[in-house]
Amino acid sequence: MDDGSRGCVLGREDGEASWFLDTRMTVEAGAVQTRGAWALLEWSAPRGFGPPRHVHTAEDEAFYVLEGELVAECGERRMTAGPGDFVFLPCGVPHVFVVSAGPLRALQLTSPAGFEDFVAEIGRPPTGPGLPEPSAPDVPRLVEVGSRHGAGIVGPPLPLPEG
Repeated sequence: MDDGSRGCVLGREDGEASWFLDTRMTVEAGAVQTRGAWALLEWSAPRGFGPPRHVHTAEDEAFYVLEGELVAECGERRMTAGPGDFVFLPCGVPHVFVVSAGPLRALQLTSPAGFEDFVAEIGRPPTGPGLPEPSAPDVPRLVEVGSRHGAGIVGPPLPLPEG
């Protein structure tokens, strides 16, 4: 990838992939390509995946769902999103989500860029295609690294809806 100053194109297999928690995140464009304006990631996650309730102090976060379904809470609002739906989670508002039908495949846009650095620091290079084996998150490390990247944990993950 270049710095985006002359535009850029990224092929299907060209993004930087990481196993991030129980997901696969692929950075399609980040701060380098967008001059810090935004980051676009393609990600997939298994049913039941969800991060702890958290708040971003630096960036807005949005998802465009390609496959699967997620339930999100943003402040006091609860939302369900499936294929073709867009979810916006504004900076400064605590939010949480869980993959309610999966696997989920979605595009994630954060503005300004920077979330991709958090993914790189917490994640690890994939050792194969698909998703990693499920594992318990290292919460103290998430708290420590998140604090440096403007993402504070403020509560537990969202449980799967009943039914």
